[in-house]
Order: sequence, then C-alpha cells, then structure tokens
Amino acid sequence: MFNKVLVANRGEIALRVMRACRDLGVRTVAIYSDADKHAGHVRFADEAYNVGPARAADSYLDHEAVIEAGRKAGADAVHPGYGFLAENAEFARKVEMSELTWIGPSADAMERLGEKTKARSLMQEADVPVVPGTTEPVESAAEVKEIAAEYGYPVAIKAEGGGGGRGLKVVRSEDEVESQLETAQREGEAYFDNASVYVEKYLEAPRHVEVQILADEHGNVRHLGERDCSLQRRHQKVIEEAPSPALDADLRERIGEAARRGVSEADYTNAGTVEFLVEDGEFYFMEVNTRIQVEHTVTEEVTGIDVVKWQLRVAAGEELDFSQDDVEIDGHAIEYRINAENAADEFAPATGTLETYDPPGGIGVRVDDAVRQGDEIGGDYDSMIAKLIVAAGDRTECLARSERALSEFEIEGLATIVPFHRLMLTDEAFRAGEHSTKYLDEELDRTRIDRAVEKWGSADASAGSNDGDGNDGGDGDMTEREFTVEVNGKRFEVNLEERGAPPVPDLDAVGNGGSTAGRGGGATRSRPDEATGEDA
Repeated sequence: MFNKVLVANRGEIALRVMRACRDLGVRTVAIYSDADKHAGHVRFADEAYNVGPARAADSYLDHEAVIEAGRKAGADAVHPGYGFLAENAEFARKVEMSELTWIGPSADAMERLGEKTKARSLMQEADVPVVPGTTEPVESAAEVKEIAAEYGYPVAIKAEGGGGGRGLKVVRSEDEVESQLETAQREGEAYFDNASVYVEKYLEAPRHVEVQILADEHGNVRHLGERDCSLQRRHQKVIEEAPSPALDADLRERIGEAARRGVSEADYTNAGTVEFLVEDGEFYFMEVNTRIQVEHTVTEEVTGIDVVKWQLRVAAGEELDFSQDDVEIDGHAIEYRINAENAADEFAPATGTLETYDPPGGIGVRVDDAVRQGDEIGGDYDSMIAKLIVAAGDRTECLARSERALSEFEIEGLATIVPFHRLMLTDEAFRAGEHSTKYLDEELDRTRIDRAVEKWGSADASAGSNDGDGNDGGDGDMTEREFTVEVNGKRFEVNLEERGAPPVPDLDAVGNGGSTAGRGGGATRSRPDEATGEDA
C-alpha cells in the first residue's frame, strides 16, 4: 500500500478520498488554489500545497503544478477524484511517466473509452447493445440526413468528447440539420477541444441507469449493481438511487453482465461506471465514466463495499477479494445533491456565508461534505456543497427517512436546493419511480418549485456577532491566534499565545483573514496525529 497520496481535487470528494486513505493508514496531501486556502479539504489533509490562483485553469487544471506538488510532498500516488483532471488521459499519462502512481484506469483505457465513437465500437464488439447510429464521426449535413432517413427523426448529434449535455443537439426535422450540426461541432471544440460529432437515434423518454464497476490488474471484473440517475435537470443529475426502481430481476442481471463484458473488452482496471439508457424494457450503452462518480455513495450503502478504498488497493496492485456472487444488494439508498443554487431562479448558483450549517444525523443518514458553519461559499467552482445519502431497508422506508433527514438539514445564509428535494418527496411520479430523464425539464410544473422554495427556503442570515478571532473578545488576559503561512508553496499553521496583552488584531499571514481551524484539524502539520478525523 502507498505511504502518501496526493488528492488532485477539492471539496467533498477530496475529503472522501482522504478518509479512505486514513482508513488504510495512508497519509494525505491536499492541493489548493488561492480561493481555497481555508477550505475543508485543506484543513483535513496531513499536508497542503498551493498550486495557483483561483481560476481552475491556473491551479487545479495545471498539470505541472499538480505533479510538482506531489514531488515536493514525496507522495507515492495521485488520486484525481471526479471532475477537473479525473478523465484527462494526457494528465494520467504524465503521472504514469513520473515516479507517481495514477489511481485510476490507464491513460490508454481512458482514451479508448473517452471518445464516444471508439467506445461504441468497442461495446459492439463486446456484444453490448448501443443506441442505433454511427460508430464513426460524421462531417456533413448530408450524412446526418442519411442517418435520419434510416432511423427516423428525431436524431441526436453528439460531441465525441461530450458529457453533461454539452455538445448534444436534437434534430427533429430535416431543416434543423445544418444549424444543429454546426452548433454541436462548435460546442465540442469549445468545451472538449474536439469538434468531431456522431449521430444516433434520439430516445424520447429514457431512464438513465448506470452500473458501478471494479476491475483489478489480475483480470477480475466485478459489477456492484446499478444506480438510477434519471432525475436530471438539463442533463445534470440531481437525485440518484440504488437499486433502480425501473428494472426487474432479468433486466438487472442483463445490464450488469453487459457492463462487465464491456470493460473487460476495454482492458480496463480500477473503478468505473458504464452508463445506459433504458426504454421500453431495453437498454442501450451510452458512455463509460473512467473515474469515481459523485453518486458512488449509494452503491456503497447497498453493497457495503468501499469503492474509493478499492480504488487505492487496486492501484497498489492488490486483487479483488470477493467474487461476483459475493456482491449482494441490501436495501435501498438515495443521494440528494445539496447544491448552492436557487431552484426558484432556474437553479442559478448562489454564494454567501454558511451562517447556519447543521446537517442531519441518525440511523441511515450519511452526509459527505467539506464545509462547516461560517465558511464562505464562492462562485469559483461547482455549486455542490454537500451530499445527503439516506439508506433504509426498502425504497418506501428510504423515502420516509429522506423526509425526516431533509427537514432536519438546516442551512442559512445562502440559497440551496433543499426545498426542491423536499418537493420531490411529495411528487407522485418520483415517489412511484416513474420519472424519466425528461421529467424535470418538460413535465414538472415550475410553479410547484416556486411554492416549495417559499415554503421551505430560508432568508439570508444576518452576520453573526462573533468577533471572528476564535474567542469571545475577552478581557485581554490571554489571546490565542492561529496564523496560516506558506513556505515554498507548502502550507503551515502556527498558533501564537500572548498573555497580559490586548487581543491580537485580525491578521492573517497569507491573507483573506479569519480562523483556519476546523473540525478536521489543521491542514498541514508536522504531527499528523493531531488530526481528529471528524467531519470537516
């Protein structure tokens, strides 16, 4: 096993990976931008290194800066989390060529599965059903029209490197072909540096079902059941659950085995997710996510298998110690993404201070986060501040427990989508498990969201009365302050005490002011046992 792992990410996923490392006795290294110098993942890690300014392209996406931080720290390996560089084959190859180990699939496997046309061809070779369409890029409107004539309108034009709905354009008639093709190519170039597109039959109301995979370097491939991610807004997942309420036993077995065949054909190792569209009792391959997923948590809850810990163990050369028959699905789990967004304003991102942050607890309730009360939520990165995962014996009990947990989740100071989640628990289609990927965008009455925000949302909290220095502004007998300093890019925390003096003014050696102490302990320390391992 590794001695020290650099986590090339931020927020709750960075903290999730660090906790898995701690469970295995592995030390952790955080990276952070100027905007994140007091962030939860930084407070939790054993060491932390600044990799640049707030702009992600100049920090978290800077290949050389990330690898150099690993070298400075003496790390053995790099875990990319999700987002940022997690599916960047170029970065993975740079790590593979360095003295560091890449915790994920090989760069070659990422390239084979990263381009959608290559992935479709590979899946067809493995006898995995794909949506009818092309396995080679198309370049002209005439080609699109020819395909549409064969399969019928509507068809979807998709960017080869696409995801999250970017570079996806639906063509419903012949007169839309040229404009939609041009737009898809332009978006593919802008978002993914790849203007190639392909065409497939457009499914009108599918379910989005994905299968979690683990594969080791010894030829073992296991699937951990499926997740249903059909509740989406503009192709962005909002609520995910396991198992899917839309699959019967036969379809569940077929889709799981198809996922195993597909990744075996790709010579794939480590964790991954094979995504499918399901409609009218049939399933079709969509794509492979060559990384850990946001929603891996629900799989962990129903299988008892720590997916992130296995990522580390597989990358260290260990063999999966369970068979496919050993994987059992027990109960039901649902994940609610707690985004800093105003659902009543088209889910616009929200910023502000977490004046109140009091997550729920109790049996069957898990919260993955990297924030604490008083933290500033800025607009530099994604809007998700936490994940609420609820597990129970069956879906009915899970929905009831979800109502309790969401009602206990107190957040004030900025808007979140907690009211939206509470609304969905009253929604007949969602409760019945009958929603498709189009439900939120095309069927849900928008005024219901407005009423939910009015009913369950909270007004912005006023600033607290604490003087901000970590004490009550006492009589000056003793003042203790914690400063953050950087030496050659490495972060250190220094505690100073002065007796018989007035309170120390609100200074910070790095800038941005305020205390950096968190429930997870200091971000960088020479005594790693100071970290408590509590939630950050």
